[in-house]
Amino acid sequence: MNAQLKTKPVIDEALLAKLTGRLGDKATVEKLCAAFGDVYCEFLPDVIKSETGLDVEVAYLGCHSGHRNDLIADLGDSHTLVNASLRNWSQDITLACGNGFIITLMEHLLGASPDTVEQPADRILSVIELELAVTVFEKIANVLRSAVDAPGGFEPALELPHAIEDRPKPAEDKPDEFAAAINMSIKLSGITSEFALIVPQSALLKTTVTAPRAKNQSAKSSEWTDQITEQVRRSQVTLDAKIRLQELTLRTISKLAAGDVIPFHDNGDVRVDVSANGKELYVCEFGRSGENYTVRVKDTINSDDDLIRHLMN
Repeated sequence: MNAQLKTKPVIDEALLAKLTGRLGDKATVEKLCAAFGDVYCEFLPDVIKSETGLDVEVAYLGCHSGHRNDLIADLGDSHTLVNASLRNWSQDITLACGNGFIITLMEHLLGASPDTVEQPADRILSVIELELAVTVFEKIANVLRSAVDAPGGFEPALELPHAIEDRPKPAEDKPDEFAAAINMSIKLSGITSEFALIVPQSALLKTTVTAPRAKNQSAKSSEWTDQITEQVRRSQVTLDAKIRLQELTLRTISKLAAGDVIPFHDNGDVRVDVSANGKELYVCEFGRSGENYTVRVKDTINSDDDLIRHLMN
């Protein structure tokens, strides 16, 4: 008589997570996420106001529960992410912010009038905007730190921001943990974007959300403006030079071959239009210095502030 092989019963993943404190019931998770939402609604506008002098409106949009990687994927495009950790609380926090808010904030910090700021294009952030994103994520993380009040009072540790499409593919051999996405909206000059915190439920379920102590944050600070303006001024920008050539007929153009020469349009001083990012900057004069061809600036087309505001995009 053959002995029957006994197989070990497989425990349901969600049931096991609930038994081990890594997955909470719907009501508990929603209550904790709403408490975080209340803290952000009350304190993040004050933080941004104190740093920039700008008024923003923050609202809680609700929460979602599920696997961490699925929640991140559900954010969609046009988001920038930061991997963060908070000692004695969680090592696997993901902060996300809609690119529209960063772009709009950058325009304001560079002096744009609120009535001229339009809905941002659906695009990834520029290098300069990513530098501003570092500061934005620091403020979001600091509100989280205050609300959690983890033992030791350690500062959050943040990696560099990256576009959501640049997020590395999750390792297949690493189990995906259950998390909660705390979804928020943030409005600046009538333009609404979103940000989110995706935190492991293993940390969330152990948390007593504490509202930070109110501080006097009425004074406007120019720290962000000065910092971003300086970053823009130090950035490397590719310049393009355009020289008008002599007009030719289509018949002549169609017969051009390697080695043919097309004269400049100008007979005397050759005008060169210099631009960057499609924006005309200077009227120059073509010349030569030693073995190098050069251009000499003769006139500027835009003011310094207009130039900086354009080049940061």
